[in-house]
Amino acid sequence: MSTLGRPLLGPLFRVCLVLALSAALPLFADESPERLAGLLEQERMTVVITDSGLGGLSVVADAAEKLRRHGGFREVDLVFVNALFTNRGGYNGLPDRDEKRAVLNSALQAMEDRFDPDLILVACNTLSVLADDTPFARVESTPLAGIVETGAQQIAAFLADHPDATNVMFATRTTVEEGDHVAQLERLGIAQSRVAAQACPQLTQYIEQGFDAMDTELLIDAYVDEALSTMGPVDGPLSVSFNCTHFGYSLEAWKRAFEDRGVDVAAWLDPNRQMVDFLLPQSSKARYPETAVTVKVVSMVDIPAASIDSIGRWLHGVSPATEAALRDYDRVDDLFEWRSLVSRTFD
Repeated sequence: MSTLGRPLLGPLFRVCLVLALSAALPLFADESPERLAGLLEQERMTVVITDSGLGGLSVVADAAEKLRRHGGFREVDLVFVNALFTNRGGYNGLPDRDEKRAVLNSALQAMEDRFDPDLILVACNTLSVLADDTPFARVESTPLAGIVETGAQQIAAFLADHPDATNVMFATRTTVEEGDHVAQLERLGIAQSRVAAQACPQLTQYIEQGFDAMDTELLIDAYVDEALSTMGPVDGPLSVSFNCTHFGYSLEAWKRAFEDRGVDVAAWLDPNRQMVDFLLPQSSKARYPETAVTVKVVSMVDIPAASIDSIGRWLHGVSPATEAALRDYDRVDDLFEWRSLVSRTFD
């Protein structure tokens, strides 16, 4: 495992906060924190990408193709860990933050122990907020990077470039209630009045069952209608951000919902497509003639056939290797401990 240790930018490895306010490019390696530069100098790298569901597989797909083309490493092993511990409620079914944090801490420790990664990417907005507050994040262990920081930077970059613009973020209810994106945007100088947040209950489940299904499109249409009604007339450019990793799978349905209402969207912001960009500095491009990338998918719970079909079809056009890994995923019953950490039963 890498000896990078805990990074310099706080308890969670906030590599995304060292990015310039640019929607496209990270800082070069020689302008990055020392630990990040050390990671970029390795020949071989293992990255665990985790989510409480299958949304994070779009990050895996993006990473697999970008890292392969970039040539910055000789070998990269990508391991997607579904951190869902039960199909009967998951983290949002737990009664309080302490239990959620305890289960996630157990999952993160298991990821380190089982896969010996150089880096863990938390590709889930809900878990990113919790990860920063886990005991795992406070000790000298595998560096962590969360997607909330990427999303906030992406929104801030667009709004900074367009002073008269407004952003509407679509997210899960938990992410909206936590308010971390808005808080980070305010710290970056973006007024709260320029950002609207729309919660989308149950949409992740619909997308997993059929990202392009009619029921999914109808639900997206309803949430777009609700968001626009709440916002009222919008003056200036409008950007739309997906602050749940699942939502980008259904991009075409989102586009139709806005088009049907005659609303022009100046930018579609999806942090999934930027989460690994800090590993792709120009200074390391073509360091090797080719990068061998392997992808593995691991889950403690059964992944329903409908979900494999839905997400697999989407992945097919982006990263066939990621699709193949999903269809041949490893089921690990004892991936991490959780039953002793929760107060309710899931039967």
